Amino acid sequence: MKKAVFRLTLALWAILFVSCNTKSEEYIDPRGTDYAGSESCIQCHKVQSEMAFKSSHFKATAPAILGNVSGDFDSKNHTFIYDKDTKLVMEKEGDSLYQVLYKNGKETARYKFEIVFGTKHAQTSVYWKNNNTYELPVSFYHSINNWATSPGFPAEKPYFDRMVVKDCYSCHSSNISSKTVDQSSADRNFMSMEVEDIINKKTIVYGIDCERCHGPAKKHVEFHLKNPNVKVAYSITSFKTLNRQQKLDACALCHAGNDGMKLKSRFEFKPGDNLSEYFRETKSITDTANFDVHGNQYRLMAQSKCFNSQKMDCITCHNPHENASKNMASYSKICMSCHQGLKHNETTLKTMPEKLLASNCVECHMPKKASGAIKFQLSNSKQLSEYILRTHKIGIYPTNKK
Repeated sequence: MKKAVFRLTLALWAILFVSCNTKSEEYIDPRGTDYAGSESCIQCHKVQSEMAFKSSHFKATAPAILGNVSGDFDSKNHTFIYDKDTKLVMEKEGDSLYQVLYKNGKETARYKFEIVFGTKHAQTSVYWKNNNTYELPVSFYHSINNWATSPGFPAEKPYFDRMVVKDCYSCHSSNISSKTVDQSSADRNFMSMEVEDIINKKTIVYGIDCERCHGPAKKHVEFHLKNPNVKVAYSITSFKTLNRQQKLDACALCHAGNDGMKLKSRFEFKPGDNLSEYFRETKSITDTANFDVHGNQYRLMAQSKCFNSQKMDCITCHNPHENASKNMASYSKICMSCHQGLKHNETTLKTMPEKLLASNCVECHMPKKASGAIKFQLSNSKQLSEYILRTHKIGIYPTNKK
């Protein structure tokens, strides 16, 4: 009986191995034959994959299908009013979702949700037109659980012509390529070249996937499927092997703002590369007035004494495979690993008992602040609302002096 069970187990493993191997060999990734696709990681890295596939990184872009789109389409909270004659309504038709423009009660335009950007704090969407994507004028904000103007869009009139170009995808997706136009095309004024504002939708790899951070994995997958007993990672980038600056550069690629002079496409960056080869800084790291809490976490953190201790990098506090923890005490444990024995003064202790303070370092030393880059307006309102995010500049703030 035991021998029969053993033989059956071996047979099942053989079938699984062959099917996984065949799937890996058949998969064609838009980035090229060196890539295996994130699904190939599951068979050996199940725990990390399950976390990553639920993360905001992995969902940084996604097809705008039911289940991926945030917001209400079925109740009183699905209408954005511009004026007494003009409104934009979020509508569902079968499995498709739309922003529908009405003037004096009559439908004048209908724009389909086709790609969504973001999932944690807010979500904006785009539609396709003439091989380009354009941002829809109303986005969903989780902080207010409602629809409001997309960042930078007016609340006085609807606007549907803001193009979302290839570079916008470089921090929200793992690949998107421009369409190649050559001499054989209808327009013979073009030489063979890549045209930045003509996007090939077949080349999109949604979200930040495993290979965006660890590099092409085809050889890695093939080797370890054939050599399951080898425990040393072959032909893949492990962050354990990177030095501090290489780790920081991998995160700073998308978390250090977008104000540098671009030298090469972010899509070309591989973990271990030097970020200075892709961007030339135009602002000093000490230029605090111009560093926004949205998208500029690295340079804010780099101004902190904690960072300058030469011990800290992004992974000190964050597991990149999962979303940032909502448990403030978990971050405090990390703080206390270096700041043991520190005492708060009497003025600070009046605000909160010492035991609570010790479990909530982040609330005082990394407070939430308004973004200067993102503001939005509610329906039928002239007032700008602030987009609030936690600063990554660790410090002693004026209202929390010790």
